[in-house]
Amino acid sequence: MTSIWFLLSSALTAERLSWIAESLKYFYINIHPDALRHPSRDKNTKFRFFITGDALYSLHEEETLQIWDLILSLPSVCLICDRRELDLRGLSVSSLIMKFPGLVFDQKETDQPDSWSFWKEIIRVCRQIDPDSKTLGYLQISSPYMNRSCQYSLACLQAVVKEGISPELYAYLDGVHVTHNNQNPGVFRNIGTGFQEIGEIARSTNHPFLMLACGRSAAARGYNTWDGGKGTIVSACSIEPCKIRNLNAIVYRFRDSHCILGESVGLIDISECLATGRNLWENKKPTPPSLVIMITHTPYGTEHAFGGFAFAIACAHNGIATRVIFLEDGIYSLTGTQTADPDDLFFNMQDIVNAAGGNKNLELYAHMPSFHKRNVQKNPRMNAVLDIGPGELANLLFSPPRGVIANTQRILFF
Repeated sequence: MTSIWFLLSSALTAERLSWIAESLKYFYINIHPDALRHPSRDKNTKFRFFITGDALYSLHEEETLQIWDLILSLPSVCLICDRRELDLRGLSVSSLIMKFPGLVFDQKETDQPDSWSFWKEIIRVCRQIDPDSKTLGYLQISSPYMNRSCQYSLACLQAVVKEGISPELYAYLDGVHVTHNNQNPGVFRNIGTGFQEIGEIARSTNHPFLMLACGRSAAARGYNTWDGGKGTIVSACSIEPCKIRNLNAIVYRFRDSHCILGESVGLIDISECLATGRNLWENKKPTPPSLVIMITHTPYGTEHAFGGFAFAIACAHNGIATRVIFLEDGIYSLTGTQTADPDDLFFNMQDIVNAAGGNKNLELYAHMPSFHKRNVQKNPRMNAVLDIGPGELANLLFSPPRGVIANTQRILFF
């Protein structure tokens, strides 16, 4: 049975929920219509939404709540809420639970060893999708203390190691700041100490903790002390488990089949898509899981757009079938004619996008409804980027690229 889940922690806008809802409707109408015609025959959950952090506010705001009502009215959808984060924010989903019994969950964690917890439930679902894997990774792209998302990566990997699985953390962009030593926050959990403790627990249980930080991101933020040769960066200001390496070392972990979480991610079980003609591909060598990268930020206000696109290029160069979709504010990377000052060392996003268009493992798409909403148009010279609508977006999310032989497809939001 196909299993599709999203972990969402950053603020959810009505725009994002709308295209998610449209994609789900397209899935049921065009990809899996039997679930609509015969809902009683398909009781297993297909779509799971794990909601934590500021994304929880979307369950109360009128505009987004209406879209959640639509999503939960579709067959085989459930919503799992992080009760600790709900309590922290003084929020309740009791009205949603009453309206959609058996579809919305907010169980309270207790001190008992076998207690249910939000992160343990995510790990359980990951094990259902990839039962043979003994590893679970987390991509961290935001800095600690300024962003609560680092608390989630810490809580997640603490649960991972307690479940007897090897934890891995990939620090990218501002995420490299979680590796800084001598962190001394006054009113927050110490992130650096927390990851060091995970490393100690992992070693004591023979489940090694791999903590990789992107070398380019680290160098830009002053972490490099000297280059030990052979791509080994040595830093005097990072915690003991951290290894600063070329981005390719992180991307190489994305070639493996284990589940990888993050601040806003999705995982699509595409094994059902490959069921037809399975005997033709079962004996072939598996490929890395395919990847969809959603560029959702403006190109120059933060490093998200450039960082996401650079990550996509690195994945494509390492043999991972990668699709980049510009949508929401990410479409501003493609509007107008962008010209950088000759003295400005910052990259021109449009030049980078056009230069990368010829990579055989990289597909580029622009979500046209995002342009229409902002009353802007795509630069016609950006011909390496194909225009798509809601139907094409759903197909890209839920169907693997041609030639991919893997059971899952990953989705990352930048």
